[in-house]
Amino acid sequence: MPATSAIATRLHPRCHHRRMNDWERFIHEVSWFLSPGQSVAVGEARAWTGGLADELPELSALLGSAVLTPIRVDGDEYELLAWGSARDRRGWLCRPPREVDGGSVCRTHRSFWKLCGGIVERFGEPVTWWNNQDQVLTPDAVRVDVADVLADYAWLWEQDGLEVSIDPKEYYAVAVEANGNLTLAHRDDGRLLVFAPDHAFTGVTPLPGSPPYSLLTIDDVPDLATWIEVCAAAWRDQ
Repeated sequence: MPATSAIATRLHPRCHHRRMNDWERFIHEVSWFLSPGQSVAVGEARAWTGGLADELPELSALLGSAVLTPIRVDGDEYELLAWGSARDRRGWLCRPPREVDGGSVCRTHRSFWKLCGGIVERFGEPVTWWNNQDQVLTPDAVRVDVADVLADYAWLWEQDGLEVSIDPKEYYAVAVEANGNLTLAHRDDGRLLVFAPDHAFTGVTPLPGSPPYSLLTIDDVPDLATWIEVCAAAWRDQ
């Protein structure tokens, strides 16, 4: 892949006189992603050919229509996936697909990782449950210590004479919001919860035994597969 500097990619004057490619559009809209001096290599754009996940048909159809551009930033590998017309472009900056790591994540997440290693940035996005998330289905999200987070917020339950209403070891983070809210999935069956002490969500219900600003279920989105499919459908329909 030919190397190009971060500054040249971001500011090259020719970008103003021709249609931007997907990487240039991404950097234009997500200007905070690169730090000064980072080395960037941009590969040749091509059709996405990563296969299908039978249990995730909306995601599979969305990915099947994507244009993929390989990106390397200071040696870190990414895939930029993009959709839409030149005037209405949108996309994800993702980690590459990854090998399944035993039973640390649920089956649906393992299926997702065979196609995509997780989303670290988005541009031109519709309104979905992925808005404002710093990490979506990434290894970095999975490494968040859910037990430690809930222990730090145990006072939310204690002030109402309650105890934390789940076993934190049974859940892991599938998304990390910029303000620290977490979306959690059950390791076995993918049941979905949101831990959101700082939120203005609608369409959520406190988990039984939990205060209003703690553990929540998402109405009509009971599990990880539904969460992925609802969000993928919104990206397809944009």
